[in-house]
Parts: sequence; structure tokens; C-alpha cells
Amino acid sequence: MALPVVYTLQECSNFGNTVLPYLPQLYDLPQQLLQSYNNPTELRNIYLATNPFISAFAFSLFLAPLFLVISEINKNYSQVDRLWSILPTLYNLHYVVYAHMSGLPTARLDHLIAVSCVWSLRLTFNYWRKGGYSIGSEDYRWEVLKDYLNPALFFAFNVAFISLAQSILLFLISTPTYVMVLAARLGSEMTTGDVVFARVLLGLVLVEFFADQQQWDYQNAKKSYLKTAKVPHKFDQEDLDRGFVVSGLWSWSRHPNFAAEQAVWVMLYQWGCWTTDVLYNWTAIGAASYLILFQASTWFTELITARKYPEYKEYQQRVGKFIPKLTSDLPGDFSEQKAKPKVEAAPEKKYSPKAGAVSR
Repeated sequence: MALPVVYTLQECSNFGNTVLPYLPQLYDLPQQLLQSYNNPTELRNIYLATNPFISAFAFSLFLAPLFLVISEINKNYSQVDRLWSILPTLYNLHYVVYAHMSGLPTARLDHLIAVSCVWSLRLTFNYWRKGGYSIGSEDYRWEVLKDYLNPALFFAFNVAFISLAQSILLFLISTPTYVMVLAARLGSEMTTGDVVFARVLLGLVLVEFFADQQQWDYQNAKKSYLKTAKVPHKFDQEDLDRGFVVSGLWSWSRHPNFAAEQAVWVMLYQWGCWTTDVLYNWTAIGAASYLILFQASTWFTELITARKYPEYKEYQQRVGKFIPKLTSDLPGDFSEQKAKPKVEAAPEKKYSPKAGAVSR
């Protein structure tokens, strides 16, 4: 078995003993796979003889040049985005399968992969219904970023960050599962604490679902309003004129889905620490990098949004980015400054947006 020998739960979180000794396998793995690609039995032996952390890391490195080549050929830089909701669960599944094949107790890991699958289903569904898997679909932020960088710099950015760093990041956020595999080798059984972690994670995914749905409903209502100049049921004209959602969970956080998403992977990291009876360990690099990425991407997103919608700056002052501002006025209350209608009258019907709109 390609797992380190550990005698205590704390040793499961020791990077020097559980990861570093297996790095040489990273260099030998490609040649082994090339020599045995058509031999299922030998491939199974290679899989079990390779440390699961190393095989997962190798896969993330293998994907990076594929992302790069495909993105440059198609001039579409959302290749990683299309697998964002799938790869972390794939890595988690890899660890769970390895544990099963190695005969380790897997009750805790089975709960983890179940939650991870729910997370993937939610995010994949939301990405699909927004057209993310449509041919030619691309994150609008990449197009905006290209205006700031010349072609050579953007290519370097694609190599270093979009294709490589993001691929490795999606692997790193799953590394707490590797620590749990090591804990399982010591016979660490599932406890009430594990159930609590699993349910909290499910609760966070549920928050993401409701936040996504509220934004989806608003965007569909706005699209209908701009097309027909009629206010859909359960919506106010001033809210639709504003251009962005400020109600529901969005009245407490400007990005409730992002807040819950970050919390999911921080919670998984904490689950790994709790399992191995430590306050912190090296797998924090995944969760911390995820938080940094969301801070940067959210800043860039809001920079674009504030330029598009005049009232967004007021929204930023009233509502917290991720964590609610409990000391501010009523969250999302824009009654003091109504938005100005932006819908022009349809020529053939000869009415203004206010005259033609149907109030709730």
C-alpha cells in the first residue's frame, strides 16, 4: 500500500511524513502509465501502488496543458470553468475509491463524497442553466481582462493562472480528504462530529441553491420586463430598473452564493483538522488559496458591475460583500433613492415604461 505509516491521528497531518516521501512517484508515474495503458490489471496495480495524493496531483498537472491548448485554439478561456463543479468531487471520489480498494473503513469518507456530489450537482445545474456549457459561452470577465493586458501578457496569464494555477487549486481544496484517508488507516470511526460537519456542509449548499434561485428569478423577471415593459408578478418596477438583485439573501450579502461557496471548502478543511485532532495543517493552502481567488475575482466583478449600474456603489455601502453589515440600515432598502426607469417605450404601443408597467 502506498500510504505512509502513521501511529497517531496527528501524524496524518504531517506534510513531511505523508507527502514529501512520495514526490518521486510523480516522476515515474507517466512512464508507468505509458507502458501499461492497455493492461487493466497492471493499471490497477499502479493505481494502488501510487500514493493517492500523488496520483491526484499528477492528474491536475496533466489537465493544465489541455486547458491551455484548447483555450488558445478556440480563443475561449472558460475551459476550467466548465469543469469547476466536477473536478473537486472527482478528486474526492478518487480518495474514497482508493480507500475502498485498500480495505479501509469508509463511513466518514462515504458521507463526505455524498455531500460533495450534492455540491457538484447544484453548481453544475446552475452553470448549465445559465448557458455555461453552450458552444462559445465564456465568462465575460475574461473579455474585459483582455482589454487591460496585451496579447503576450494575457497568454502568460493563461499559462500561469487560468490553465495551471486554477487546475492545481481545484485539486488542493480536496486534500483534506487525503488526510481523512490516512486517519481511516488508524481505524478512526465516524462520530457525531462527522455528522455535524456533513450537515453543515449540506446547509451551506442549500444557501447557495436559494441564492442562485433568487438571482435566477430576478434576472428572468428583468429580461421579461425589458422585453415587454410589464412588471412580472412579485417584483417591483424600481427593483427591476435598478438592474441587480437586492432582495432575499442578497439584502444581507452582496454575494451570498460566493460566501457559502467559500465556507464549504473552509468547512471541509476544518473537518480534516478535526478528524486528525489538530487545530491546523498543511491542507489550509487549498482553502486559503480559494479565499484569495474569490476576493480577487469578486473585486473585479464588482468593478465591472459598478460601472454598469450607477446604484451599485450605494448597494456596496449598505450591504456587506460576504458577511452582513449588522450595524447598517435595513439591508437592501433603497426606498430613499429610487432607480430611474431604463426601459424605453415600445414605438408601436406608444406608452412609457411607467405607464405601461403593471404594478404589483
